[in-house]
Amino acid sequence: MTKEKNSPTIRDVARLAGVSVATVSRYINHNAPLAETTRQNVQAAMDELNFSPHLTARNLATNRTNNLGVVMQNIGGDFFTPLLDGMVSVTQKNGYNLLIFTGDPPGTQNLNRLGPGNTDGLMVFLDSLEEDCLRSLAQIHHPMVLIQQSAPAGIEIPMVTIENKAGARAEVDHLIEVHGRRRIVFLRGPQGNEDSHWRELGYREALANHDIAFDEQLVADGEYDRYVALASLKALIQRGVQFDAVFAADDDSAIGVLQALREADLKVPEQVSVVGFDDQRLAPFLAPTLTTVHAPTMQIGMLAAEHLLHLIHKEPVAPITLLPTELVLRHSCGCSE
Repeated sequence: MTKEKNSPTIRDVARLAGVSVATVSRYINHNAPLAETTRQNVQAAMDELNFSPHLTARNLATNRTNNLGVVMQNIGGDFFTPLLDGMVSVTQKNGYNLLIFTGDPPGTQNLNRLGPGNTDGLMVFLDSLEEDCLRSLAQIHHPMVLIQQSAPAGIEIPMVTIENKAGARAEVDHLIEVHGRRRIVFLRGPQGNEDSHWRELGYREALANHDIAFDEQLVADGEYDRYVALASLKALIQRGVQFDAVFAADDDSAIGVLQALREADLKVPEQVSVVGFDDQRLAPFLAPTLTTVHAPTMQIGMLAAEHLLHLIHKEPVAPITLLPTELVLRHSCGCSE
């Protein structure tokens, strides 16, 4: 009977990869940065030897779960797919799992589910975690990165976000300067939403820069929801409010706007220009194609995950990472592509 060959060891991997045992250990446990060539050599040696470190023993030894968490109220809609794609591209490359927590914002009763023992760190999307929970996790020094949301006063949590105000201002400037629009409706996002706040500031600044008085009649709720936007714009039309353009605070709201204008027999863009924000994947396929502001959503997800790994490895991270946005001109404002 042939004697069964012993399982390969970490020393076998180190010998085949031409590195030290300590280097293989650092690669397995993700507790120190390594050159990409070194990482590739170690992984190739592990694959060739069919070496798989015992996950439970490794986690006990390092006090790690090898899980990163992301908290968001929902993952529906076109916006979240590229965000999650960006996160997954980083977690997979670095040997981590991605746990997704959804639903109403969790409070402190959910700390055990979100914190140490289940995750090595958390990414928190805008308005998805109650402030007391954020403070409690920060108090125990659980690594966190906020996405498109500032940290509560008095605590320091890195944030990855986009240039909302500049993007909105560029869009409204374009409506005024190129298409001569002056009665521009703004459909804002949910109350208290930080992105919507900055987009409204950009809208107001563009009006002021062109000596157009702000008119409260032209501001209504969009809630980042096509059905809310549809109802809001129909109500404005029924009240006889005069307007020649609509700035929807996101692309989903813009879909509701386009429907309301169709039902009212108002032609886009001949009578009313329509613009959105985010440049979701459906924007080029709407009729007419949607002028919007491109937000680098996949890059946001990638950077949030990368920053979180830096924090886990005790490496410095910038307190605010602000990504630029870009105006994308299509048919709905009156431009030809």
